[in-house]
Amino acid sequence: MRIMELLTDDPHPPGEAVGEPDPEPAAASRPRVLLAAALGPLITGYAAVATVLAVVALTAGRAAFSGAGVLLAAGPGWLAAHQVRLGIGGHPLGVLPLLPTLGVLALTVRTASGAARRLGCRSFREARPVLVAITGAHAVFGLVVALCAKGSPVTANPVAAFAVPGLLAAAASVAGIVRSCGLPDAVADRLDPLALRGLRTGATSLAVLVACGAAVFTVATGLSWSTVAGTYEPGLGTSAGLFLLSLLYLPNAVTAAMSFVTGPGFSIGSLTVGMFGYRGGPVPAVPLLGGLPEQHAAWWPALLVLPAAAGALAGWSLRRADADPAQRIRAVAVAGAVVALGCVVLGTLAGGRLGDGLFDPVSVPVGVASIVAFCWIVIPGSFVAFFAGEHEPPAPPPEALEDNEAFEDADDVDPEEASEAVEELEASEEDEAEPDEDAEFEAEADAELGLEDPPLSRESAPPDEGALSRESVRVRAQV
Repeated sequence: MRIMELLTDDPHPPGEAVGEPDPEPAAASRPRVLLAAALGPLITGYAAVATVLAVVALTAGRAAFSGAGVLLAAGPGWLAAHQVRLGIGGHPLGVLPLLPTLGVLALTVRTASGAARRLGCRSFREARPVLVAITGAHAVFGLVVALCAKGSPVTANPVAAFAVPGLLAAAASVAGIVRSCGLPDAVADRLDPLALRGLRTGATSLAVLVACGAAVFTVATGLSWSTVAGTYEPGLGTSAGLFLLSLLYLPNAVTAAMSFVTGPGFSIGSLTVGMFGYRGGPVPAVPLLGGLPEQHAAWWPALLVLPAAAGALAGWSLRRADADPAQRIRAVAVAGAVVALGCVVLGTLAGGRLGDGLFDPVSVPVGVASIVAFCWIVIPGSFVAFFAGEHEPPAPPPEALEDNEAFEDADDVDPEEASEAVEELEASEEDEAEPDEDAEFEAEADAELGLEDPPLSRESAPPDEGALSRESVRVRAQV
């Protein structure tokens, strides 16, 4: 019997949701969850950087491996993964790899999302401690690494080391919290659904443009594979280091290829590669740049069909966003703005200073690239969204509205307003008819009493039915 009671007893009282978290355990473990969320990405990221440096040191032919040296070098490496500009021997290093940055951002997003779920946060306001803990930990850790690196060959600006990791951590934490708890109430209440549709389409369009750049980069590298293979040296350590370097900078190269596909191109020192212009120059001997062309080709403008197709795809996805074509074009404009902003961010992070030599600087024309990308999305996208979607029927001419405007569309007519309009119309007709009937009645009464002789035409004219009826009424009244 005791076993049956345990099996059939409901541990949740009536009215309590089964899936709701228990507030007491969540409150008890709150500091532990926040501490894990703050330190987890830091320890994991630092360990990943240290592992990469250890692998490079072990595979290098003439390098002496030192555990303490690897741990000390991992600090500036962690800053580089968070896009903090470094100084090496007094020379600036601003072209930092984007692949580690994407990794730490993904790790922070997952950490913030998991912490918000473990704390039982149901809104963005409740998850603010997670945002503060992660952002503050990254900012303080970056400042500590920059201060500890003073006097060493690799240095960093303490202000940048404090602000940049904190900003990246804040953006990633917001994304993770929104993933678990939804948008903040202030944003969700004011956000237009059509604008939200445009934001999603813009993110998809940016991914399509990045995929176009990756496809062009892959084809160019494959066609120049002999040049790429010639950059590797016979030693295993050197080849492994070059391969790892190319892998870390792969998103940078894809971003430059995306800028080339859309038109503006990119530059490495004196080398400038654009869709409609080319200026030669020296190129670093790394496998990642083995696919760079040696001269301009006349068929390059044919690649502009790729961003045009991305814009047409954006318009096609928004063709049913609204019945009004103007509203659909507005959604396409929002998507274009998202793509332009993404090009600004990617272009800024992909380039930078590269020492003071022949390959300095590496740059993507951010301003021109963002404007051109915006036009590639908006112009073909608006054309497709306008003509591929539905159109509202034309409004009726004003003459038709003057005849019977109140009853033009029976579905839009309010019955109460229609009945009031009919009553007012009948009342106005009765008011106009009553004075005429009273005047006619007084004239006939005067004629009967002999006060005024009726005209001959009225005596000779046969009485109408209305006069006979009124006469019979008066005779009955006299009787």
